Amino acid sequence: MVKSLFIDASPLIFLTKAGKLDLLQKIAGIDVIVPVAVETEIQQYGEEDITVQALAQTNWLVVINTPPVPKVIQSYHLGAGESAVLTGAYVNQNAEAIIDDLAARRCAAALDIPVRGTLGLVLTAKQRGIIPAAKPIIEDLHQAGMYLSGKVINQVLALIGE
Repeated sequence: MVKSLFIDASPLIFLTKAGKLDLLQKIAGIDVIVPVAVETEIQQYGEEDITVQALAQTNWLVVINTPPVPKVIQSYHLGAGESAVLTGAYVNQNAEAIIDDLAARRCAAALDIPVRGTLGLVLTAKQRGIIPAAKPIIEDLHQAGMYLSGKVINQVLALIGE
């Protein structure tokens, strides 16, 4: 059982811009941890940004300092946010990383860190009956700027019978 979720900037940004941030909390059922490095990355968009505002106003998004990045994660040359998310999930038993970056996902796989991306969150929500259909949410994410090819969308929807 997952005890904590560490989330990177892109899933937070896409969920917020699509108006689906609540989906994250419904799936997690627990506080979602945002490393300071991720908060710093998001704050660069300015006070008027919807994700900056959501981060400041959402009490279940908990910003924390993560430990120093282990050398094994440093060797992947990831961004500060991805490194902090993976570090948090690496040093905390039963933690999961919510991350979209392919290089970071490869690092997570190599280190046996449970990982899920933004689309994985939508699939989980559908499988758990939290949402009746994934397609409208995937379309909202796409409209919010998440790059998804038609092929990927069709593959994901086929996995859940939509």
